[in-house]
Amino acid sequence: MFLRMSDRDVVIAGGGETAAQKARLLLKTDARITFLAPDLDPELRALVEEGRATWINDRITPQSFENAQLTFIGTGSPGADACLHALAMEARTLVNVVDQPELCEANTPSLVDRDPLVVAIGSEGAAPVLARQIKTHLEQVLEPRLGDLVALGGRLRPAVAQAVHKDKRRAFWRWVYADAPRRLFARGAEREAAELIKSAIARGSAPDDGENGSVALCPVGANDADLMTLRAVQRLQECDLVICSEKEFMPILELARRDADRVVVGRDIGTEGWLLSDQRKLALDRYAAGERVVWLVARRDAERAALGLPEDVERVPAVRV
Repeated sequence: MFLRMSDRDVVIAGGGETAAQKARLLLKTDARITFLAPDLDPELRALVEEGRATWINDRITPQSFENAQLTFIGTGSPGADACLHALAMEARTLVNVVDQPELCEANTPSLVDRDPLVVAIGSEGAAPVLARQIKTHLEQVLEPRLGDLVALGGRLRPAVAQAVHKDKRRAFWRWVYADAPRRLFARGAEREAAELIKSAIARGSAPDDGENGSVALCPVGANDADLMTLRAVQRLQECDLVICSEKEFMPILELARRDADRVVVGRDIGTEGWLLSDQRKLALDRYAAGERVVWLVARRDAERAALGLPEDVERVPAVRV
């Protein structure tokens, strides 16, 4: 869950290192921070002195949490944290108690921060070490300057909406974030990347934006979505249409782009009794219209399904074996 924290009150109960960790996270937002603690460590005192947070060291009651949209509790004492949790719950605030997941209504995920791009990894408190391991992996995958590219893209969205036809915008942004502009940003050539994007906007399309789409033929040998290959997942996330040749493959559709069209043979109206040739015709029609098609077929039918498809059809192993 991502919360908009502008003009919102957040309470941090605690005055030591645990509270400081939560404060560092919140300082990246526009939230109003209040510390509840009899004393504060030097880092938190400095925040108060700089006017970046307020401090209340009076007796804590439910009213102390009354206006908070979010509360973090981390005094370093499990017993004190549990007591403060009970007071906060009386005030009906959303609560996170550090290292006590059973007392949390809100869990703090591990974050990969490429502001304004943020990736959150959570395990509902069940496996924080695993979440951190995944975070470490993603830190290596997502280049440090990626956030700057995302910020530039955000500033240019109105210009793209005005200059690039709506049918070409998805391809345009796919090019920005997966092609030359991203590679240029990754190696530090921000100005060159920006000029390249602006030239494409002026032209009204991404470079080499062809009229035809693509077809990815995915032979499926198992129905488990968690066994899908990375390449198959990528194609499903990019597609405009996914054709599912058998109802048993429907769990895999959870991985497809949410606004992609879906045709499930034998389930959708008009598809009962559809042959591979009927499915192929649909795939070719949408391909000719410039759309990206993913066709999930049984492995036993893959060779017959490929007959008559364009030469540039991509054979994508769907399931790891």
